[in-house]
Formats: sequence, C-alpha cells, structure tokens
Amino acid sequence: MFDIGFSELMVIGIVALLVIGPERLPKVARTLGHLLGRAQRYVNDVKSDINREMQLDELRKLQAQVSESARSLESSVRQEFDAVERSVSTPVQAAIDDLQAGASKLEPAVAAPAAAADRSDKAA
Repeated sequence: MFDIGFSELMVIGIVALLVIGPERLPKVARTLGHLLGRAQRYVNDVKSDINREMQLDELRKLQAQVSESARSLESSVRQEFDAVERSVSTPVQAAIDDLQAGASKLEPAVAAPAAAADRSDKAA
C-alpha cells in the first residue's frame, strides 16, 4: 500500500521518540496500533460487504437466467402439447362422428324389433 522501507520506519521511530518522549511513546504506540487495527477491520468489512453485494448481484443474474430458461421451456412444452392435441383431436373427432352416424343408422333397426316384442307381450 505505502512504499515505506525499514530505514524510513527507523527514522519515523527516532523522530517520534524525540518529539513524544520515552514516557508517552508506549501509550501513543498502543493507541496508534488500536487505531490501525480498527482501520484494517473497517477496510475488511467494506471489502466483505462489496464482495457480498457482488455475489448477490451474480445470484440475481443467475436467477433471472434460470427463470427465463424455465419460461422458455414451459412455452416450448406448451406449444408441443397444443400441436399434439390438435393432431390427435382431428382423427378422434372424425371417429366419433363416424360412430354417431353408424349408431343413428342402427337406432331404427333396434327400435323396430323392440316395438314388435312389446306388442306381442300386450296381446298375450
């Protein structure tokens, strides 16, 4: 982060010893260490928050892609289902019409013997 070598740190330490004095230097160093630790924790918290937000953004994008794929799949399945239903319903309807036509032809033939049987039962 900072380009400070060991020799520069020694100069800073000697100047601090001369300016602050040997009695207060340990207390100042301890306070400076606490402040530096707080600053590092703050920076790490900000970094982790940024990483968390980036991951949430990626998850939201992934969720949007998955939902779009699901909608696309549902649409294609629905289209295939409708196509199959149309292709099956036409022959089935034709078969039903043929059966109804055949049944309507058979109804008079079935009704005539039943009516004759009813008349013979009443005569007896």
